Amino acid sequence: MSAARAALRAELLKLRTTRSTVWTLVLTFVLSAGLALLVGLSMRSGFDRMAPDARAAFDPVLISFYGLMIGEIAVVAFGVLFVGSEYTSGMVLASLTAVPRRGVFYGAKVLAGALTAAGLSLVTGFAAFFAGQAALGPHGVSLGSAGALRATLLACVHLTLMGVFAMGVAAIARGTALPLGIMIPLLFLDSQGLGNVPGIRTVAQYLPDQVGFVMMRTVRPDRSSVGYRGFGPWTGLGVLLLWTAAAVVGGYLVLRRRDA
Repeated sequence: MSAARAALRAELLKLRTTRSTVWTLVLTFVLSAGLALLVGLSMRSGFDRMAPDARAAFDPVLISFYGLMIGEIAVVAFGVLFVGSEYTSGMVLASLTAVPRRGVFYGAKVLAGALTAAGLSLVTGFAAFFAGQAALGPHGVSLGSAGALRATLLACVHLTLMGVFAMGVAAIARGTALPLGIMIPLLFLDSQGLGNVPGIRTVAQYLPDQVGFVMMRTVRPDRSSVGYRGFGPWTGLGVLLLWTAAAVVGGYLVLRRRDA
């Protein structure tokens, strides 16, 4: 147990002293809260021009989290850099010399990253909610409104798990270039509507980014809407947990079975 605590302290120290990871965390907050404010102001000015059916389907809580879906790209970069830079810099050799039990080393790194991502996500999620609702003005809701607190907490969980998922992918790839080159473009495409393309939606709706939209909704779209998904927020959470667990376990298996 003392070895695990020492390994965790070492990983937390790495986080505090690595400039790139600190800046990605700052960028996550700025993008998420800033875009929530901008999107809220845009929706407020255009609300009166919306069609009646669009007003009926309007989800003020989700408006606050559109920025979060862009901010998650920065938290993904954080997860990838925190784990993948161990390989690209060669630091993994020194780390495994100091902590020869690979399970302890990997567990401490993932836990340190997860705790950091969770703290960031909690602050960012609530900041985005309040910024978005303030910008919406009379069209906004309070945290006590139906589903608002649940959606906000799940938004925080989603952002945290995306960071942990990225750490697992980086451990599988044993670097930074490949996971960043695949995940960031995929998140951009996903956010731009990949999950709404007929024929692709059946599979794409279960991608990590898409289940996030379901987790953060308080108004479920009509079945005929392009934004409709055949599952609810808690099922979405379960899907994201499966993605995250698969990535983390896969990263551990690669670390255990391959030379550093």
